[in-house]
Amino acid sequence: MGEEAVVSTVAAAAMSSAPHLLLICFPGQGHVNPMLRLAKRFAAKGLLVTFSSTSDVGAKITASTGVEAGGDGVPLGLGRIRFEFLDDHSEGLTDLDPLMRHLQTVGPPAFVELIRRQEEAGRPVACVVGNPFLPWAIDVAHDAGIPSAVLWVQSCAVFSLYYHHVHGLVEFPPEDDLEALVKLPGLPAMSVADVPSFLLPSNPYKLLANEILKQFRTIHKASWVFVNSFSELERDVVDALPGVSPAPPPLIPVGPLVELAEDASVRGDMLKAADDCVGWLDTQAPRSVVYASLGSVVVLSAEQLAELAYGLASSGRPFLWVVRPDSSAMLPEGYLESIAGRGMVVPWSPQDLVLAHPSTACFLTHCGWNSTLETLAAGVPVVAFPQWGDQCTDAKYLVEEFKMGVRIGAPLRRDAVRDAVEDAVAGPDAAAMAENARAWSAAAKTAVSRGGSSDRHVQAFVDEVVARAGGARADKEHVAVEQKASIGMTSVAA
Repeated sequence: MGEEAVVSTVAAAAMSSAPHLLLICFPGQGHVNPMLRLAKRFAAKGLLVTFSSTSDVGAKITASTGVEAGGDGVPLGLGRIRFEFLDDHSEGLTDLDPLMRHLQTVGPPAFVELIRRQEEAGRPVACVVGNPFLPWAIDVAHDAGIPSAVLWVQSCAVFSLYYHHVHGLVEFPPEDDLEALVKLPGLPAMSVADVPSFLLPSNPYKLLANEILKQFRTIHKASWVFVNSFSELERDVVDALPGVSPAPPPLIPVGPLVELAEDASVRGDMLKAADDCVGWLDTQAPRSVVYASLGSVVVLSAEQLAELAYGLASSGRPFLWVVRPDSSAMLPEGYLESIAGRGMVVPWSPQDLVLAHPSTACFLTHCGWNSTLETLAAGVPVVAFPQWGDQCTDAKYLVEEFKMGVRIGAPLRRDAVRDAVEDAVAGPDAAAMAENARAWSAAAKTAVSRGGSSDRHVQAFVDEVVARAGGARADKEHVAVEQKASIGMTSVAA
């Protein structure tokens, strides 16, 4: 037998005894990114990890990245990661409410079937990790007697706001009272404009909000609650939550869940990133480019898109702007030709690489939590343009607490875009914001490095899963021995 075959056989034998972790993810890029990055960190420490989501997500990831579903997966660090998706027929469901109704009905039995397939394949699931947008996943694991964990993909501060709301521990001001302030333990004073919009009466995404609230009502079914943050970033709120009554399960910071160089080859992009982004950045001067992206969900009106377009163009700085295919048709006529040579518009970008590039000067962002942590880890100041959900809270933290950015005033106007970009890059507070961003970047990198706070939390979880799996195996072997002995005694008696 050749050396490669021997190594493969040894690795396969090791994985056959490694505990199997199954992660089930809500079908959105903002959920896939942190869930998959956490999956890779668990795998790197020696677990067999399966990443799963809807069939629609599976089709998109396969088309964009070449990921193969099923099979043994690929080695990663000390473990292995594989992909296997639900058989839920969700392809083509793009509107949020129909998708949520579909998943509420089809998701649970499809997840039961996925777990059953793992058992039949000889890799029984030792633990399930879900997220709050699919609360039924933890219910399925609980009913099957499988330990479970939740990954909260937003901030600890937003977790606290949801938790206080669900348990009737806070009353938010009327939406038209912008002067009133709410104060919760470990959080700065917040106006109603800073509260996640899903918790306000005007929220149009009722089904999505209801699913999140369901998870908070049953979150004690989970043995672990991970959060995409790190201890040094949100220490005050993490320390304050155990004093709330009723107390939530302890939050376990495992972030920032940003792409790490050692496992960046396994990606979950649902859109194919433009190939020439980094090459174009290479041609630009250091700290000169404005990077603008509003994520995978936010949709602007034609008027807003035009104001943003002309605001970026009038900044006088080179810019890289992500305009998704569903919005590109609304760009002003002749705009792309008018910015040739100084601006680049792409349908999707490798954001982690863009933010880490030395040419990037600032990030005009919707302030989704993933983007917030990615820009924080990269040490890039922001121009905050929140739209809804937790983005409102994240913007407050970026600008007022982390002190690494400015806001675009509402309503969106091209002059406001130009002025905010100038303030972030060359204004009187720009140097201080850049210094704060660099300091947070250093703290984030320390947290996920070997022995850092988040790395220790990931290792502790892996150790506990391994210990539980070993105990469960020993129990099964003990039962088998007793049964065998009982059968033998019965035979002798006969």
